[in-house]
Parts: sequence; structure tokens; C-alpha cells
Amino acid sequence: MVSSSLPPLSSLRVFEAAARHCSFTRAAEELGMTQAAVSYQIKILEERVGSNLFLRKPRQVSLSETGLRLAPVVSQAFDLLHNAFAAEEDDSQSLLTISTLQTFAANYLVERIGRFQMEHCNLAVRLDASQEMRNFAREEFDLGIRSGMGDWPGLATHLLMTASFTPMLSPGLAESIDGVKEPADLLRLPFIDASDPWWKVWFDAAGVPSDELKARPRSRLGSQTLEATAAMAGQGVAVLTPMFYRKALNDGSLIQPFDLVCKDLEGRGYWLVYPESRRNSRKIKAFRRWLEVELKQSFIEEDLAIKAQGCRKI
Repeated sequence: MVSSSLPPLSSLRVFEAAARHCSFTRAAEELGMTQAAVSYQIKILEERVGSNLFLRKPRQVSLSETGLRLAPVVSQAFDLLHNAFAAEEDDSQSLLTISTLQTFAANYLVERIGRFQMEHCNLAVRLDASQEMRNFAREEFDLGIRSGMGDWPGLATHLLMTASFTPMLSPGLAESIDGVKEPADLLRLPFIDASDPWWKVWFDAAGVPSDELKARPRSRLGSQTLEATAAMAGQGVAVLTPMFYRKALNDGSLIQPFDLVCKDLEGRGYWLVYPESRRNSRKIKAFRRWLEVELKQSFIEEDLAIKAQGCRKI
């Protein structure tokens, strides 16, 4: 009974190369094999077909009638496979999909991503801004920007920036108590999210007891972006990352009353992540290099802005 399964793909690949070159030697050179290995694979295929595929002559081979019938079909099959995978690779390399946090997207990435696309004009970018942690194994994302400790199994991680924070509020809210002159003055105002652990870290660093925050209402808006919007509207004091709100600080929508900026005590930060298996992806490498350069420049600009902003020293 003749088997209905296909011959081994390795034997077909060797046959295609040998038929194209009419030479076992040149097929071996192309495939990185020995001539003996090529002869062995052809023998396996001939036993499977039940007929010679090549006519062996001294120092020369030529296709038999069976070989002449099979060669164009096998060649066409490999062309189809090659073209299919090449098309998929082209599509894959022409679109970069990024899962990113709302805060990082809205306050940093969106206003800069155009520069990346100008440098890589053949690469389209799709952003998905969400607080959800996307599953790279189940969803078609190339890379992500996450906040945390960088301990995500199966993902390559690159620290972009350590989380930093300081109180910010609207000028109008500050004026409602005749100005914020001392850190303790902040406790006379409503807080956007009094349960945020960053508050205790900041007040401890400022030398101000903050136990009363535990009794305040716990209102969580879910992202720094929403907290900053509420703070600009005068709804309360928010604890925010200065680099994300430099524009609002410059135009006066927010004020940073003190120069004390704290770092997350547990080392949380923003990370660029992607599956370990995609470490050599050209588009991921390109985006990582670009983002690292952008952040380096942003840190330089942030240092200059801090020196020039003139907020109170404590």
C-alpha cells in the first residue's frame, strides 16, 4: 500500500537544488552539505518514488523522465512557500504594534512618535494605550511599555526611567489658601488620591507627618493622566512625574511648589518589554535605539528645566 504522506521536506529541498543545478556538487555547496549527504537524500526520495530521479554518468548527472516531471512541480511549491513567508515577513516588518500605558503614551510618546516614523518612513506604528497588561503570546503586539519592577517571565526588559514624583496643583487651588509656602500647607487642600503610597514617601522626605491622609476619602482615577487633568481643573493636589507634565508646568496649568522630587523606594519604573524570542527583530531594535536616544535628551532637558523653574527648596 502506497503511503499518502509527503516525502521528507529535507529530501525535496535537496532534489530541488540538485535539479536546478543538474549537479550534486553545486547543490551541496548551496545547501551547506557534503556531496555524500546530497546523494543520500536523493536516494531516500528515489526509494519513496520507486524510480530514479537522476541518470548518473561519470562526473555528471541529468534528470530522468520522472525527475523532469517532478522538478518543476517541486520548484513551484518551494517558490510558493518562499513567497508566502516573504510576504508575511514584509507585512510583519512594515507595522510596529506597541502596547503602552496611558500616562506614558499621552504625556510622552504621542508627541514624539512622529520623529520615529520620519526616521523609519517604511514602518507604520499602531499604539494601544491601556492599563491592561497585554499577553504577547495571545495578542499581536511587538513590544510594550509597562510600569513595575521589571519581573515579567519570558520577556526581555529594559529600564527606561525610574518612577519619580512630586506634588502638583493648579495655581487657583494654591491661591485659595493664600499660596503654598510650606509642605504642610498641602495638607490644608483636597488630594486627588490620598491613598497613593507616593504621598507618604514624599511627606516623609519633606519631614512632615502625613498620618491624617489615611482618614481621607480614597478616590482613584486609574492613571496619572486623569489625576493630572483633575489637578489642572482645581480638584485637588496630585502626586505626579514632573517630566510627563513639563508643558503644563511651563504654561502655568500646573505648579510644582517644591523642588523635592522623590524616587520610588522599591525601584518601580517604566520598562520597554518584548518576548525573548523576538530579541533580534529589526523593528524592535530600531524602536529601542530611538527611544533610548529620546529619553536621554529628555533627561538633559528636564535637568535644565528643574534648574530654571525656581520652585521652593526644602
